[in-house]
Amino acid sequence: MKYLLGEKLVFDGKVVAVTIVSTLLLMIDHYYTITAYKYWDRVILYLLIPLLWTILLFRDDPRDYGFTFGDWKLGLAYTGLGVFLMAPVIYFLGSGNETMQSYYAGYLPGLPWTTFLDLIGWEFFFRGWILFAYLRRFGHDALWLQAVPFAMAHIGKPDIETLSTIFGGFVFGWVAYRTRSFFWPFVIHWFIATFVILVAAGMI
Repeated sequence: MKYLLGEKLVFDGKVVAVTIVSTLLLMIDHYYTITAYKYWDRVILYLLIPLLWTILLFRDDPRDYGFTFGDWKLGLAYTGLGVFLMAPVIYFLGSGNETMQSYYAGYLPGLPWTTFLDLIGWEFFFRGWILFAYLRRFGHDALWLQAVPFAMAHIGKPDIETLSTIFGGFVFGWVAYRTRSFFWPFVIHWFIATFVILVAAGMI
């Protein structure tokens, strides 16, 4: 029997929980609707559930998972740099791109609050909950590990966007790691998403 079972496996309980729960939440987001609006679904799935899990089941302080402003001076610097670098890139790639225009045509109403609600939980989920849980176990490799499900979650979006997300996810993770906060990658991502929609809609 020992030969069949092999060596005893030892797991980090929190890493296992975050891996399983995060995977299931991504699947639930894909297959089901909870409210009439997808962005409220994502607030529930990616912000409220991980926060409650952290507080009630892990008995951890959410600040240990990046739920804080962290190094806000560094965060502001990264945010300014991100906006400065990404605005011309987005305009160049998105302006006149028919795929981007057709995909984002219906996203214009409600800006910027729809992108705010859509991404506040999304960023805590990847750059807070998953990243900081993995950092304890895997160190700097966690920056790439959290970028994988983030990139996979973009499948179905325009290819020019999806193919860049493994690298974008790493950069967002690095900003969160350096600032010890999910908030600053959220602000950068919020700007990028809003600006992409405005450019695709021909508003800029």
